[in-house]
Amino acid sequence: MQIHDLIGIGFGPSNISLAITLEEKKQEGYEIDAFFIEKQPNFAWHANMMLDNTHMQISFLKDLATLRNPSSHFTFINYLHQKQRLQDFINLKTFFPSRHEFNDYLAWAASHFDDRCAYGEEVLEVLPEKRNDEVTLLRVRSRDSQGAIRERFARNLIVSVGGVPRIPECFHHLRNDGRIFHSNSYLREIARHGNAEKIAVVGAGQSAAEIFMDLHNRPDAPHVDLIMRARAIKPSDDSPFVNEIFNADFTDFIFSRSEPDRTALLEEVWHTNYAAPDLVLIEQIFNAFYQQRVTGDLRHRFLRRHEVGSVRTLPEGRIELLLRDLNTDREYNALYDVVVLATGYRRDYHKSLLRPLSPYMGSFTVDRHYRLKSTPNFHPAIFLQGACEETHGLSDTLLSVIAVRTDEIGHALFDTIEQKDVSQAGSQIRAVANQ
Repeated sequence: MQIHDLIGIGFGPSNISLAITLEEKKQEGYEIDAFFIEKQPNFAWHANMMLDNTHMQISFLKDLATLRNPSSHFTFINYLHQKQRLQDFINLKTFFPSRHEFNDYLAWAASHFDDRCAYGEEVLEVLPEKRNDEVTLLRVRSRDSQGAIRERFARNLIVSVGGVPRIPECFHHLRNDGRIFHSNSYLREIARHGNAEKIAVVGAGQSAAEIFMDLHNRPDAPHVDLIMRARAIKPSDDSPFVNEIFNADFTDFIFSRSEPDRTALLEEVWHTNYAAPDLVLIEQIFNAFYQQRVTGDLRHRFLRRHEVGSVRTLPEGRIELLLRDLNTDREYNALYDVVVLATGYRRDYHKSLLRPLSPYMGSFTVDRHYRLKSTPNFHPAIFLQGACEETHGLSDTLLSVIAVRTDEIGHALFDTIEQKDVSQAGSQIRAVANQ
């Protein structure tokens, strides 16, 4: 059977960056057999939120490689050079490319590793392979697009599966209703509801704001209610001193704090990343509501300080939300054809995926180098990317630190492999000596 040094679950930006890091480490004499498994049929990055006129909220310099190796073939600058657009991009005088262009950059980088990634396979579970009472390997079971089950073996694992849509509890019983969907499937699902006349968008962040403006700008735009608990849409704070929390070296600082200190700090800076659209987008929304007042065509409503109390479907095919006005503590019903949940993501899917390994994982805590802490008889190293915000800071789920993070993981991985080699050599020497 083939045994890979490393299997990566997911092939989004984080694991692409890791593949680049491992590729470039070959020049330093490090050779690792890494293989990746991605459930999408081909590379796609937030495909259903590729709205027109949307731009990155992060500098292109925080790409897959620059902060680790500015001379890398895989920098965004070299991508532009390869595509013969570098001079024109310079003339745009911006650090923030369109989301479409950055997606194309990521796809370009991913294409270099097509021979090391199985697309269209969903990993079902990861099982321990034991020798006596020692776990020495991992069996990774996946299902391809034809329903066939595949099994691969790995000495080490890295899980980079992104977020799982967070669905508010009151919507759980209707999550399979096609008229209620999360923002991660927005473009696909809204295309199925082109005749919807009234739509609710629930959320206060960048996705909610972008979806509201997308619906507003469509021909024959539907009536849209933008529903959020906050009183105002607050802009993201991207001022220089605040932005230092997204620097790679800030990870050391926050990891070294006590748990109460970390919690307090994360609460203080929470609005730099969550429920905080770009100021330009907020101004566009404000202008849309202002122009309604000018024309008297009150097509949309901004239901601030509102929350959804309950949800039910009606026989005629509409969705009824029980809305609670937090200003007056008044409840009332509102009818919609479609409800879009721009309610963020959970970052705990790795616990479900790795459940067969839970006897060895304790509370699923990680060390500074993103490796899950395990029992002494569990030898594979398992790393997490994008699931360590509580210990490593807000940048963990963003592009900000991935180039540096994959370098750190790469070094930890090489150290792990070297330690195993030394241990195995020692065992062989002892076995010969005892003969």
